[in-house]
Order: sequence, then C-alpha cells, then structure tokens
Amino acid sequence: MNGFVVIDKPAGITSHDVVSRVRRILGTRKVGHTGTLDPFATGVLPVAVNDGTKCIPFLDEGSKTYEALLRLGVTTDTLDMTGTVMSESDTSGLTREQFISSFSEFTGAIRQIPPMYSAIKQGGQPLYKLARQGVEVERTARDVEIYSLELLSFDLPHAAIRVICSRGTYVRSLADDIGRALGCGAALQELRRTVSGPFRIENAVTLADLEVAAGEGRAEALCLSQMTVLDHLPEIPLTASGVEGLRFGRSPSWDATLLETPLDCRVETAVRLTSAGTLAAVAMLVPVPGAHATIVLKRVLI
Repeated sequence: MNGFVVIDKPAGITSHDVVSRVRRILGTRKVGHTGTLDPFATGVLPVAVNDGTKCIPFLDEGSKTYEALLRLGVTTDTLDMTGTVMSESDTSGLTREQFISSFSEFTGAIRQIPPMYSAIKQGGQPLYKLARQGVEVERTARDVEIYSLELLSFDLPHAAIRVICSRGTYVRSLADDIGRALGCGAALQELRRTVSGPFRIENAVTLADLEVAAGEGRAEALCLSQMTVLDHLPEIPLTASGVEGLRFGRSPSWDATLLETPLDCRVETAVRLTSAGTLAAVAMLVPVPGAHATIVLKRVLI
C-alpha cells in the first residue's frame, strides 16, 4: 500500500496522534502527514503511507479551504476558544453588513504575524512551548494570500465564514484581525479544513472507517495513488530501458523517454517519470543554456 489516505481528523487529538493511529491500523512505520491541524480543528489531514512519503516535497498544497466559526466579542491568549479569555465586549450593535465589509481589508495579499501558540520554532524551540511558559517573543510577519472570504452564517455572537487561502495562513490570526478591525474582538471557536491542494473532504475517511477497512482487507481502496496526487506535474513516459535504469539510480536521457521531443523549461521543474501509466519516479528538469534540459532523478518509486 503506497500513496495517501485522506483522514477526516476529529477534534481533540493532534496531527501526530493521527499518524500514530494510522501506523497501528495499517501495520507500517513509514507514515507521515502534511499540513498540520491544531488539536481542536477537524477535517482534511493528508497522511502519506510507505512510498507516498517520498512524494510529500512535490505536493501542490498552494491552496487550502477552511470553514471557520468565529465567536465575536471576545479575545483569548491563543486566538481561539481553547485559551484564556483576555477581554469581552458587547456585539449587539454589530450588523451583518459591517461584518461583511471587513472582508475587503483581509482579501488578497496580506501580512500575518504568526500566533504565539503555533509550532513555528524560534531559537530551536516551538513558540507554543514558550507561550505556555508565559514568554512572548517578537515574530516576523509573513506574506500570505486570502483568495476569498465568504459569509456562511451570521447569528450573534457567532459568524461562520469560508476561507480559501494560501498555505501558511493562520485562520486563528485572521479571526483575531477581523475582530480587531470591527472593534469588538473575535476568537476562533471551530475550524474545519475541507480542501488542501489535491486532497478534498469528499475523499476523506475517519480513523474508525480506516480501521474497519483494514480489518476487511480493503484499506488499499481508500488510498490515493502517487500518480493521482502529483498530477499537477508534467509527465514523461519512459522506455523499458529507461525504467530499468531507475532501478540502478540512473537519471534517464531523452532517448530513454517515449516523448517525440524533449520538454522545454526555463526554471527547474519537477516532473513525473512514468511506466505504463504508473508513477516510477520524480525528477527535476534542469535547464541548460543552448541545449535540451537535463533530467535529474530525485525519488525512485519502483
């Protein structure tokens, strides 16, 4: 079994806990996840199994979609409702229109300061560990992009929104920033990820479902292939000799491909090397001035 299982992560456990459960269920140690979710968050958590772990660096997770429930009129030290309440204010005068109007300030390219309660390391130590010690350090603002904000419901003191954003976006920080812009404060009460790059909630399974499937010998049917999750990469089909060369770690020449003409590239580009429609390896196309690009082998999957 090689590829990715999309887990619908439940609230109350860490992403690492999910990996541990999947290892036990599938009976393999070679398991890893991409796109960490906070313990209170739910939804899409892509889990790589066996050779799927080799594909993690080449995934396109540039866009993520979240459904978030904001509690208006409150701020907390963690920017969500799992933390200590720092302030409360009256929201009875806040209108739906005022709330929606704040979206324009946070749509497009913005800069975010990562929350103290995050896994980003400073001086080799995760920020959340420093925060638990009562230590707050200066953080560098990051460039992120909010592609769209959509109001799903407005029922004071709560408002639900759908956020489509770039990777690296902290929805907790977004909720806090919206609350500050409105002058009443806001904290994240619920967070659910529905899309992470090629992984969608429609393809997700619960840990319980995976355990049942594994017990019935059909867990592999729930696994997305490496070929599928890397379908954003250009494909280079190989000849039989090209495939054989991969087994010895040899990068193929263009003569070992089934393409009529070599692919062109201006910058280094990841590509799929395939055999009979299945993924055999991931390589990089490296441009060469005045000549065809060179294929440089990165990960062999056969």
